[in-house]
Amino acid sequence: MKIELKANERIDDLEFKGLKIIQNEKGFCFGIDSVLLSDFAKNIRKNSMVLDLGTGTGIIPILLCGKTELKKIIGVEIQEDVSNMAKRSSILNHLENRFKILNENILDLNKRFENQTFDAIVTNPPYKKKNTGIINEDERKIISRHEITANLEDFIKISRDLLKDKGEFYMVHRPERLVDILSLLRKYKIEPKEIRFVYSNKNKSPKLVLVKGVKNAKTFLKIDKNLYIYDEKGDYTEEILKIYNKI
Repeated sequence: MKIELKANERIDDLEFKGLKIIQNEKGFCFGIDSVLLSDFAKNIRKNSMVLDLGTGTGIIPILLCGKTELKKIIGVEIQEDVSNMAKRSSILNHLENRFKILNENILDLNKRFENQTFDAIVTNPPYKKKNTGIINEDERKIISRHEITANLEDFIKISRDLLKDKGEFYMVHRPERLVDILSLLRKYKIEPKEIRFVYSNKNKSPKLVLVKGVKNAKTFLKIDKNLYIYDEKGDYTEEILKIYNKI
């Protein structure tokens, strides 16, 4: 099937198992945070039903379809034009049977799904609180970066509702929101189990944090070794190159 591209759209090669993605040059394109989250969640169990909250153009589901043996992943995206791109990317990669798109606000998902439907939930939510930081003029970028349509608590609360008992929750976020994340996870009975900090290099403060939680699990938190993006020469580290399938 021929995929039609709209104005300012392009097809990017993910250089992994022949997978590709449609992106809009004027919109919000995926970054390294989504790639790192897909790697962090690569141990999702075989035949899992997975939900991606705020899927954007579908980068995380596409990569997880290549990295795992999940049965089906549903990407939820509130922006119609962005969800349409994700749907066309699913078709482009022949993933229609495994990767479905739902154009919906996450606040309405309880009307779509019964509680305890999913084995795992992944999310790369907006990092910035409403009315904070530099506001980009492009509405699509504002919605992607700021808590306009749903906030952090909304993402965690709906995850509690839709995860099965002992279901896994994976999130990438900013370290400055870590206290909020951990307190909200505990509030909604998703026990924090694993944390990994991501640094640009060894001389910088962490720029991202990867968090795994398990619904109704016992308390025990593992802190992984730090992940560095660049080495002393400014090149990608060996671990990043492996994540990007460069070595």
